[in-house]
Amino acid sequence: MTNTDPAPEAGKSARSTPAENSDGAPAGKTAESRTAKKTAAKKAPAKKTAAKKAAAKKTATGSASKSSASKPAASKSSAASKSSAASKSSAASKSSAASKSTGSKNSAAAKTSASKPAPSKTALPKTSPSETAAAEAAASEPSVTESPATKTPADEAPTTGAPTSESPANTAPASNAPTSDAAVAKAPAAEPSPETPAIETAAPAAPATEAPAAKAVAAEASAARTAVSDAPASNGAAKKTTAASEIEVRNPADGAVVGRVPVDSAETVAAKVGQLRLYQPEWEAIGAEGRKRWLLKLQDWLIDNTDHLGDVLQSETGKPRVDALIDPAFSVDLIGYYARRAGKFLADEHPSPHSPLARVKRLTTVYRPYPVVGVITPWNFPLAMPALDVIPALAAGAAVLLKPSEVTPLSALELARGWAEIGAPPVLAVATGAGETGAAVVDTVDYVQFTGSTATGRAIAKACVERLVPYSLELGGKDPAIVLADADIDRAAYGIAFGGLFNAGQVCISVERVYVEEPVYDEFVAKLSEHVRSLRQGTDGRESRYDVGALANEAQKAIVTRHVDDAIAKGAKALTGGKPTGVGTYFEPTVLVDVDHGMSCMTEETFGPTLPVMKVADETEAVARANDSIYGLSASVWTGDKARGERIARQLNAGAVNINDVFSNLFNFALPMGGWQQSGVGYRWGGAEGVRKYCRRQAVTAPMLPTQQKELFWFPYSTTKLGFAMAAMRAAGARGMRRLGIMDVINTVGGKDK
Repeated sequence: MTNTDPAPEAGKSARSTPAENSDGAPAGKTAESRTAKKTAAKKAPAKKTAAKKAAAKKTATGSASKSSASKPAASKSSAASKSSAASKSSAASKSSAASKSTGSKNSAAAKTSASKPAPSKTALPKTSPSETAAAEAAASEPSVTESPATKTPADEAPTTGAPTSESPANTAPASNAPTSDAAVAKAPAAEPSPETPAIETAAPAAPATEAPAAKAVAAEASAARTAVSDAPASNGAAKKTTAASEIEVRNPADGAVVGRVPVDSAETVAAKVGQLRLYQPEWEAIGAEGRKRWLLKLQDWLIDNTDHLGDVLQSETGKPRVDALIDPAFSVDLIGYYARRAGKFLADEHPSPHSPLARVKRLTTVYRPYPVVGVITPWNFPLAMPALDVIPALAAGAAVLLKPSEVTPLSALELARGWAEIGAPPVLAVATGAGETGAAVVDTVDYVQFTGSTATGRAIAKACVERLVPYSLELGGKDPAIVLADADIDRAAYGIAFGGLFNAGQVCISVERVYVEEPVYDEFVAKLSEHVRSLRQGTDGRESRYDVGALANEAQKAIVTRHVDDAIAKGAKALTGGKPTGVGTYFEPTVLVDVDHGMSCMTEETFGPTLPVMKVADETEAVARANDSIYGLSASVWTGDKARGERIARQLNAGAVNINDVFSNLFNFALPMGGWQQSGVGYRWGGAEGVRKYCRRQAVTAPMLPTQQKELFWFPYSTTKLGFAMAAMRAAGARGMRRLGIMDVINTVGGKDK
């Protein structure tokens, strides 16, 4: 995927070649309320006395998260009094994930020292987002240096984060000034619910940390949605503010602030991972069927909140309404696939022994999840990208720390909010921030799944190898389309236009270069240009009026502009489009002709609404040109002969090839999704391996017959026993007369020459 991601090095973003994409999505409304939310809770007191800390160990968690469900138009003083009251009843030792106050580090330490056993399934409480609203006012974390607003794509790194109360604590209070019309910015804070029991009474038998973990997610989402401002800024740029303790999230279509998220420090990330480790054993223990019930409840929540999620996606991405609604629909479909099949995919396997001699043992392969999986996602699909990795990891029995791009973190917070609202066990957390936060995730989890730029992926791979932890990478792409002379030219033109311009070309498997056989080149170019010229570009509300939206940020627009300008300067022509519109980060859908491989638009990942088309003599040249790339994510072949299409597909260096279509592999979850060459390592998802990748495979042998006091090969050695064993092994595994070479065996064990 061509998106910038949090890199373990100096805040680089994942997709530096195209536009490093960091994702973050605007936090959305709560299920209970969809009206304007304009206030945020005040910070909880930063310190507690030693006596209060000791007493807090036996009381409810969530120092600030329980009490400050900020009411609309609440004054600062009222918010402060609520926060203060909440903090008195909460234990610093139990709030490592529930609060971002300066005392959170102490609470994390106390939580660790308590060393309580993981709670039983019944002890995991269902929680309301209103119980965690106070957490959104906690103190901010240490700052990160570079401002995403001024970074180049290579410098922007998406961040992942665990949904604990510490994150929301870093968000700034909301401004009463008018904000963008994104629904996410208008959502009111959840009212304190009298029906929601206090943390200490909800599950007295559970560890002190359970309440903050279960409730912090909603607080983060609430804080992100309420902390908005109408201050202008560069369109689509995530901007760090307040000494780099938080990041502003902006709508790239108009530059309006739609939310703010905290910058999680390495210490905060470590605390979140520590909390996830407390609950993961129980999550694993409930089995695939138990996890299925929670995943299907999340599916219900996504369906029930689709309209709101679409609002959030539009607010932080500038997508057309149709594009925005694809994210939740895709996520719903994915959950159904893995929730219902994980049990089968993870069932113990009993392979047949390779030899009759081995049939005395029962052989078993067991799939046991990595305790904590770190997922780092880009900004192009703020909800679907996290779902693709989070869902199969949860289905496998792992706990997940999600680090979304800082450009679009709000949708990821909404996903975590949904998980908290259904009352699910606290095994999903979100960490927000830039490259430093992403690096902290890589340094603390047990498995890393990263989607982003090749440059950042390489840095993450190095960090994982240093720690000897497994990883999977989906990286950049420059996907080719081959149009043969026998193709349906109308279908090819429509399909390639969609494949190259969907989501403004910001798709990991977008069509980025087109090779057309000479006999149909002119006809294809004419039909493609006419279709692209008719596309509607603009900013949608809830009603769908446009086909192509904005680019994610100014850095991405700069990359697209550079590629087009370079091509035109070297002799290419733009038959339509070719420049920014002058509004926000919009760039005109563009068709380029007279291009060659000396132009960056044909060799570097663009990740924008451009379609460079090159004429080729025949099929052989088309395949050679398509394979002339450092990337190998996907490709498409357009032909009237399906057998010919499959033959050509097997000649292309790509992880997936679609014949007479685009994106088909992406929507078929039974197929592996992964890139070749510099487009990735391993496979991101697909069939049983999509879940099993998050598991450690354990081999177990057990005797099937009564055992003896000693086995044949045990000490002391005996040449007689050795000869018997060697003869039996040869008889079972060798071929021809060698199976009967008993004298050879006798001579060998006796040390005689043959």
